Amino acid sequence: MTLAILYREELKDYDFGPGHPFRGDRYEIFPKFLQEKLPPKDHYQFLKADWASDEDLLFICGREYIDFTRRYYRMANLGEDYGSLFSQFHSGDNRPHGRPGKVEEAARLIVGQAKKACDLVGKGKFPKVVSLGGGMHHAMPNRGEGFCLYNDVAFAGKYLLEKHRLQRVLILDTDAHAGNGTAAYFYEDPRVLFIDIHQDPLTLYPGTGFAHQIGEKEGKGYTINLPMPPSAGNECYRLAFEEIILPVTAEFKPQIIVRNGGSDPHYSDNLTNLGLTLKGFRMIGEKVGQMAQNCGGKEVDMIGSGYNKEILPHAWFALLAGLADFSVPIEEPGHFPSHHREDSSLRETREMIREVKKKLKDYWTCLAG
Repeated sequence: MTLAILYREELKDYDFGPGHPFRGDRYEIFPKFLQEKLPPKDHYQFLKADWASDEDLLFICGREYIDFTRRYYRMANLGEDYGSLFSQFHSGDNRPHGRPGKVEEAARLIVGQAKKACDLVGKGKFPKVVSLGGGMHHAMPNRGEGFCLYNDVAFAGKYLLEKHRLQRVLILDTDAHAGNGTAAYFYEDPRVLFIDIHQDPLTLYPGTGFAHQIGEKEGKGYTINLPMPPSAGNECYRLAFEEIILPVTAEFKPQIIVRNGGSDPHYSDNLTNLGLTLKGFRMIGEKVGQMAQNCGGKEVDMIGSGYNKEILPHAWFALLAGLADFSVPIEEPGHFPSHHREDSSLRETREMIREVKKKLKDYWTCLAG
């Protein structure tokens, strides 16, 4: 299978400046790493998307928010301050340090990639399309936070519903942080099944994504949060997929799957406390491929997060290898700490899974047993 990968070098402008955790060099590091590890021929193909227009952004955001965000980041890139209303529209972690890149323009490119990915899969051009840099899952309709300006995951969901006329879209968020923005967009919508596997929100930003948060009104039961205990590793994730994610996917019968998440569940990430190894990332890719068998293999994949630059390209590559079934070795670089060889959080994970089933058994037959 040839994998379509949406990428262009201008993504490197998604850079909040020196000293900020989110820098744009990730978009230079990974393409080089990928091509060194695996030649493109018969494996993947790089494609380019256009930048999202104001009309595209209005699909998910308010006009006032878009106008402020465009002006603020344009001025910041020029070294000028335009921040008098910043706290009205953005949280402090979105404030750039020093001289940032053209962050807002790059954010538009990420949404443009989401649009093209949906069109490529929806029109049958490719069964699976990857958007490098995607997964801005904290952004809300009128507020940016968590290093996210425009929520490309929510855009993909709404675009597939409204433009491609789909009735069942499954969004799987495997980022270490809960996708609070994405959840808010679809919390009352039964057409979107949102499954979010992340670190326990009692221990990590954004502090949402608890097991009892299952949606509201017609969407009740269609938000599934799997809050993983700190240090949860490969076996914990395998259990979550096999006990919850895979059976619910089969029952929901999605017409397409959208997944987002990068390398931050890795045990060495600088901002999180989970325990995945590279084999765990490959397993996630494989499980997503298995999920996509419910919808003819159709899947849009968004990979952007991660805060350890040494491990980031390895983990992104492992995700792709699992998803596309690339026959390549995946080995942990450097020293592998002994305390990560055993999954010490299995008991807590089993308890979490029991709680999730209890909360959702009235909505999903597969969880009622």
